[in-house]
Formats: sequence, structure tokens, C-alpha cells
Amino acid sequence: MNITTIILAAGKGTRMRSQLPKILHKIANKTLLQHVYDMSSTLENNNITIVYGHGADQVRETLKHLDASWVEQKQQLGTGHAVQQVREQFADNDKVLILYGDVPLLKISSINKLLANVDQQTLALLTVKLDNPSGYGRIVRDAGKVKKIVEEKDASADEKLITEVNTGILAVFGGQLRKWLGQLTNNNAQGEFYLTDIIEMAVADGVDVVTSQPETTDEVLGVNNRLQLSHLERVYQLEQANLLMEQGVTLIDPSRFDLRGTIENLGQDIVCDVNVIFEGNNSIGNNVRIGPNTLIINSVIGDNVEIFANCVIENAEIGEGSRIGPYARLRPETVLADHVHIGNFVEIKKSSVAHGSKINHLSYIGDTTVGSKVNIGAGTITCNYDGVNKFRTVIGDGAFIGSDSQLVAPVTIGKNATIGAGSTITKDSPENQLTLSRVKQISIDGWQRPVKQDKLYVWTCRWNRAT
Repeated sequence: MNITTIILAAGKGTRMRSQLPKILHKIANKTLLQHVYDMSSTLENNNITIVYGHGADQVRETLKHLDASWVEQKQQLGTGHAVQQVREQFADNDKVLILYGDVPLLKISSINKLLANVDQQTLALLTVKLDNPSGYGRIVRDAGKVKKIVEEKDASADEKLITEVNTGILAVFGGQLRKWLGQLTNNNAQGEFYLTDIIEMAVADGVDVVTSQPETTDEVLGVNNRLQLSHLERVYQLEQANLLMEQGVTLIDPSRFDLRGTIENLGQDIVCDVNVIFEGNNSIGNNVRIGPNTLIINSVIGDNVEIFANCVIENAEIGEGSRIGPYARLRPETVLADHVHIGNFVEIKKSSVAHGSKINHLSYIGDTTVGSKVNIGAGTITCNYDGVNKFRTVIGDGAFIGSDSQLVAPVTIGKNATIGAGSTITKDSPENQLTLSRVKQISIDGWQRPVKQDKLYVWTCRWNRAT
């Protein structure tokens, strides 16, 4: 049987106080709507339709990669009106699932349970009990059976005491939904077409309303303001942290950890200190230790790697047994072989560093091929950019680059060559030789260093001259 999922995503989100449409705000660096889409796309035989409205052009451009039908709701006249825009998108025998683009943490297990309750004689509704139901539509029952949903502004004093509320998430056969959509009116305090009114219509037609509940309340919470967005971000991140710890990862403080993507390959005995952030798709080997305040993006980290505090690693590969940081930055297209040491305040970009090489202090290495067992001293810079073009530096195996050297690309440093400290190298240096460039050192006899004069003495001299 086919499923048609309708994701309602047309609202403005006024309380977000943002120029960005609400559904484009992010949790774990992924838009709210993308979260909902990704969950629903795991259903088999499912056709997804997204009803969008506010910020239409921006929404379509941002999420144009989604495999879905897009229908614009040009006037936002309520949830019922939104679904009316797509009533030709589903067949009578389809199970129609209604979701919301600002409810990002809903789980597929809750949806499967909901869909299991749908047949020709039932409408499935997801409800939840809240200690404070204010603002939500109340589930009104009679002898245990659902009779209707009453919105907050239309509820009586007794109805406002009901703690079971509507999540808005429901499933029903397409033929029944189409019939009820045609009967909707906007005779209510808001002057809107409420989708919830179909519940009372279903009851009048002898269709049972079968309810189910999510595992947690957070699953069905929507985002209407920044506080709610922040709350669901932390809920989501704690879920990710718990999953990783169940797989054997040690997180020193799970509440100070962010996974804004995936870890596709996860080794054993990984330790992450506080404020470690993963973004994009990453792979981590065995026995890896990651220090505090470290950001890792789309990178591959081999076995037995230690990353010290305050490092940024982006689109890089780190070989087995390497040591990085503290305060190191590996920029895109950096590839480190096994047992490489990258030290404090070292930046590497679009470079490969072969086995056993060391760049331990205060250096910039860009557009460079570094051989094996090379030692690059503190303050070394590869001058790879002339303001228009980038050029490459090649450093042969076993080379020793003295501190405070500038290698002006394009240039090649031969195998086992030594570059004297403080040199500016503009020509290729031969293998097995010392190359250096320095101005002549001189000492000036009798030179006097300037000395600061006492302020009282200076003032006295000035007074004497004036008098």
C-alpha cells in the first residue's frame, strides 16, 4: 500500500524573530525540515509532498535537493487550508500521513505505530499528555472514545483542564481525508481552517479515532522560538551522545558534546574531552584521544591518534599514531601519513606529510609535499601565493628546515638537505647539502642604547628653559 506524506512547512515563525523562515533554522547543523524529511523518507512506498509558503524562494533554493513534490500555500489560512492545497496529490487508497516541518525529533518508531492503526474504519492520531497543556488543542473524549479536538482559544474552562493534547500528527485514508477537507469551515476565533476539525467529522461518519503516544514528549515538540530551538538541540545532542557511549565511546561530559553529522566508521576505546564537536561525515579509528575544545569536520582519523586541545581539523586525513596540537589547524586537503607530529600553532593547507615527519611549532605549510622523516623548525613558512597564483613546495625525505625559514614557491628542497635557520630560499636546494641565506652580521662599537629619562628630570629641564 502506498503512503503519501504531507509535510506542512508554510508558516512564518514570527516568534523566532528572524528573517530566516522557521523551517530553515537548524538543529545539529541540519534544517528543521530536513530532519522531518529524513525521518519520513525511511518509510517504504512513500511519496512526500511539502507544503511551503513563507520565504518560498529561499526555502526551495535551500532544500532543492529533497526528492519531494512542492506545493505553495500562497495564503496561510490554517492547517486545513494547507492540506486542501494538495488534495489532488494522493489517491483514495493511500495512507495519508500529516507531519510538520517544525517538529524535528519525531521518531520513525512512533510513525510506524501510528500507521499500524489506520484502516478504512479508523483514523490514527498521535497525542501526548502534558503537565502544562496551555496553547495546545485538547483531546475531548466520551466514555474513553475521542469525540473532538478543541483548540485553546475555543476551549471552555473545563476543556482547558484536559491534559491530553493534540500533536497535529495523524494518518488516514486518502478518500476519507478528501471528503472531510471539502467540509471544513473557518467559523472559529482565528478565522482559520483547522485540520483538527476532521476529527469530529470522522466521529460523525462512524470512523473510530485511535490514538497512540510517542516514547517521549520531546519527540512531538515544535519549534516556535529560540528557547524551544535550544531545548531541542540539547535533547538531540544528548541522544547522539548516549548512542555513542552505548557503542563504547568515552565522553568526559556528555552534556558538552555535539555531533552535527555522522561518524560512519567508529573504532573502539575513543575518548573525547569536553566541547568536542563533529560536523559532516567523519571516521575515527581505535584508541583515539581527542582533547577539549576541538572541532573535526569531514575528516578521517586513524588508529592511536592523539589530538590535543583547541584544534580545528577540516577535510583532512590523519594517519595512525600521529599527534596533533594543541592549537593546530588542519585545513582542507591535508593528508598526514603515519606517526606525523603537528604541534602548537601550526597550520597546514592542501599538503601531504609523509611518515614520521615533524612540524612542531608556529609554522604555515601550504600547497606542499613533505617527505618522510622531515623536521620543520619553528616559524617556517611556505610562501605559496603571489597574490594571483598558488605554487607548490616539495621537501624531500630526511630534510631539516631550520627555524624562521621562508620557502618561496615554486621550490624543491632535496633529500637530506639542511636549510639554515633564518633563511629565505628562492631556488632549489641540493640533496645532502646545507643551504642558507643571511645578511652579514656586524657589531657597532661604541653604540649607545637610548635610555628613558626620569619624568621629574625632564620636567625640571623644561621649566629651567622656560625661565
